[in-house]
Amino acid sequence: MHPGSRIPQLHATSFDGALSWFSEMQVDGLMFHPDDDPAEISRIADGKRVFTDEEAAEVRFVLSALFSALGDEVYEAAYPVVMKSAGLRLDA
Repeated sequence: MHPGSRIPQLHATSFDGALSWFSEMQVDGLMFHPDDDPAEISRIADGKRVFTDEEAAEVRFVLSALFSALGDEVYEAAYPVVMKSAGLRLDA
């Protein structure tokens, strides 16, 4: 969103836009559950915060836009990406 930010730009407040955004977050190692406060997410390895204050604000902004447009469909868009990042297979 901002120059130099690790947070990918949200291209559309649609299901596909949300899926794409979550996928980009996962590829960059920034995946999280949409209910989690990004400011409180820490790495297991070292306990350091995953997001800076500015990045956490960006993530909150994106999630607010997605939840406003999609409601609970945000979870459906995030689900396959969360499962993949956890190394779990999707239901067939």
